[in-house]
Amino acid sequence: MSNPASAFQQRLNDVATATEAALMGYLDQNPLPGEIARPVRLMEAMRYSATGGKRLRPFLVIESAALFGVPQAASLPVGAAFECVHCYSLIHDDLPAMDNDAMRRGRPTSHVKFGEATAILSGDSLLTLAFGLIADMAGGTEDSIRVALIGLLARSSGMGGMAGGQMLDHEAEGRFTADGKPLRLSLEEIERLQAMKTGALLAAACEAGAIMGKASESERKALTNYARALGLAFQIADDLLDAEGDAASLGKAAAKDAKLGKATLVSLLGVEPARKRLGALVAEAVASLDSFGERGAVLAECARFVAERKN
Repeated sequence: MSNPASAFQQRLNDVATATEAALMGYLDQNPLPGEIARPVRLMEAMRYSATGGKRLRPFLVIESAALFGVPQAASLPVGAAFECVHCYSLIHDDLPAMDNDAMRRGRPTSHVKFGEATAILSGDSLLTLAFGLIADMAGGTEDSIRVALIGLLARSSGMGGMAGGQMLDHEAEGRFTADGKPLRLSLEEIERLQAMKTGALLAAACEAGAIMGKASESERKALTNYARALGLAFQIADDLLDAEGDAASLGKAAAKDAKLGKATLVSLLGVEPARKRLGALVAEAVASLDSFGERGAVLAECARFVAERKN
């Protein structure tokens, strides 16, 4: 019997390799029909920011679709589209007006390397490319599925999802009482913020697989429950890494959340209660996959990986 953790890591690596190759293909210098030109510096910045990373979002798209027999060749463009949105969000999050980070994935952030204007435009271009990738999917993909996927990606990345969550995060940052203590959001407010900022795109990645696979209502509900728990677990793990990790292993600045007064479950509950909540969410995510049997084993390992990752 194969080791589930090893099988997961192999699948994650395979999807990362396939996604990287697809993205670099999409970001070729040659203009597509209907395009006038692709500026060299813009393309260089886009390729730079689209290189590396765990590729968790395309992994969730591809593995969720695989539950329903959708081959990777059919789901890869959708996974790449989700990764484009994720990469755009990192570029913009790192900007001086946002988190003002100088390092990402162990390298200078896009605005440090290319300047703010190029960074903003490369983020804009990755975001719009995402919708083009879905609209132009090859093969026999039904128009109704394309439309559903485009709508899903728009909702999860926009004002009611990731961007809205970033707004809530930005508003909560740096709010202190008169005696210098962080002005804390409630548990419900923090979980709503994190469900939008991080969880919405992760959940949508799983839902995208269900859409492509024409899943039943009960199957979609099971995946939704899995993805909701996974998204919250991912953010808590991220906050714990920020609190306890170091810049060398993380590939970005550490201990920033506390300095900025960010609203996190770690800051509200403390490290150990937050770790306990993380464990409960992983268990919830894994249990949500019970109806899929062995087919859900790789996704179950993904939930454990999210909790145990070191960067």
